Amino acid sequence: MGVKTRSKSSARWLKEHHGDAFVRDARDAGFRSRAAFKLEHIQKSDKLLRPGMTVVDLGAAPGGWSQVAVGQVGPSGRVVAFDLLEMESIAGVEVLRGDFSKDSGLDQLNGLLHDSQVDLVLSDMAPNMSGIRAVDQARAMELAELCLDFVREVCRPGASALIKVFEGAGLSEFRVDLRRSFGRVQTRKPEASRARSRELYLLARNYTV
Repeated sequence: MGVKTRSKSSARWLKEHHGDAFVRDARDAGFRSRAAFKLEHIQKSDKLLRPGMTVVDLGAAPGGWSQVAVGQVGPSGRVVAFDLLEMESIAGVEVLRGDFSKDSGLDQLNGLLHDSQVDLVLSDMAPNMSGIRAVDQARAMELAELCLDFVREVCRPGASALIKVFEGAGLSEFRVDLRRSFGRVQTRKPEASRARSRELYLLARNYTV
């Protein structure tokens, strides 16, 4: 019986991951993932996070963004982390496990927020990739749209959102939809995003309700 070998894409990912400076830096800094640097880079340029804010981190596991967020909002702020996957606790962060795409998950999240008005919604959510680009893109845009629906339910006037999207079908229409609710919408591709990745982040500010 032969030894099972990894696919070329899997082997390439492992090679990139182990040789990735951001992976090493994240480990050295005590961050749970290299993704923390994506939010740090955006924070450095855009000053999204401020002391005392109420922040919801969607697609939070393993917790890199929540670590950055709680460090910025401080003890007077609040960070709620939500993910389908289990996530170890982080000091100062309220961690909730549930399915954002289901009403039951949203009910859990809204129950924890308890009518608190949110200052910032962060979304690093992405679907489980099937490898079929059209299917994966449709699922990713559905998550982005669900995130925007959530923003419209819980955010206070003037709030902001940072939402992961992918280049492809539906993105232009989603940008138009964002602009209906926000005063300014910008695109960010942080340095820690891999160059070959189609991921982008839409930064929407000044929620107008």
